[in-house]
Parts: sequence; structure tokens; C-alpha cells
Amino acid sequence: MPFKLRRSTAPGPRFQADWLVVGLGNPGEQYARNRHNVGFWVINELATRAGARLKASGSTMSIAVAGLAAARVALVRPKTFVNLSGKAVAQALQWTGCDLSHTIVVYDELDLPAGALRIREGGGHGGHNGLKSIGQAAGLDFVRIRIGIGRPLAGGEPSWDPEVVADWVLGNPRGPDRELLEEACRLAADAVEAIISEGVSAAAGRFTRR
Repeated sequence: MPFKLRRSTAPGPRFQADWLVVGLGNPGEQYARNRHNVGFWVINELATRAGARLKASGSTMSIAVAGLAAARVALVRPKTFVNLSGKAVAQALQWTGCDLSHTIVVYDELDLPAGALRIREGGGHGGHNGLKSIGQAAGLDFVRIRIGIGRPLAGGEPSWDPEVVADWVLGNPRGPDRELLEEACRLAADAVEAIISEGVSAAAGRFTRR
């Protein structure tokens, strides 16, 4: 169920929550179905489950506070592009009163097979520009859920060519590839709820998918 968002000027967090869940992606309809936006897909799935609707707040994010897994959870889609996600996350932490140990970030991972899931607490940025930005703005000691999108092939071999990679992550998966990622996003939403209710280790044991 959605919670009423507090917009008073009284002291305290503007959108008080027990947990903060941020999905990374690029804003705008032209990017909505890209592989790079699977984090947004997960936030949308969680909002649907909770009967909540995200609303734009300021220039950095759309947010909803909803009941999930018996907790008050802030769901956030940054309005910044992925490589500037840190600005939105830092502000979301301030607005919700959450700390990094109660923050879950969901994002795409090139170096995992399409549809794979990995869950862990803390770690580096792994070359992901969104995580680099978050690390600079707020730190990296949050829980992360990585959703594999696979690395593109060029001549039958995995490619690290920036143009090939950009075309891949900003491309729209189709057919079985789309279905695989949609299923992975539903499982990632299940994992978010499990992290909140059971802890990171238990969720990782149940939802890690290779």
C-alpha cells in the first residue's frame, strides 16, 4: 500500500522510510525499454506490487513511499542520466533518512549472462559509471542487485569497443532476450523484498541466478 508523502517544512526527512531502493536507468520514453534501464523495470514492478505511483520530486528523482515486506520503503527512479546517478542517490538518502546499509541499488551488468542475478552488500564500482557516480557522492557501502544483460559480440567474440557496447546497452532487447530480462526483473523484485524481510545473505542464497 502507498504511504502519504510528507511535504511539510518541519524538521526531519521529507519522505521518511525504513529502506531506500533505487533503480538505475536513463530518464525519458526513448530509453524506457533499453537494457540499461532494467533497474527502472524493477522499480516499476515493485511500485505495481505496492499499488504505488512514483511522482517527480525536484530535479533529481521520481519517488514513492510504499509498504513492502512489512516495511516503509522509498522507491526511486533518478531523473539524472546513469552516469550522474550519485546526485539523485545522495539527495534520496537525505530525503528518506536512510543510511547506505538500508539502501538497495539495482542495475544492469554487462559481464553477467543475460538474465543472471547477483546480490551482495558493499563492493567496488566494477567500472559501472552509475556506481562510480554514487561512490563519489555517497559511498559504495550499499546493497546491490546486478542484473545480467550480457556483453555484445563482434565477429563472434565479446566486444569492449565503446561504440558497440553503447549500442548494446542502449538497445531494446527483443523476443526471448526481452522475456529473459523481464523474468530476471521480477526475480530481482522478489529479491528486494527478501533482503528487507530476511537479510542479504538469505536473499542471495535464494535468488542468485547464473
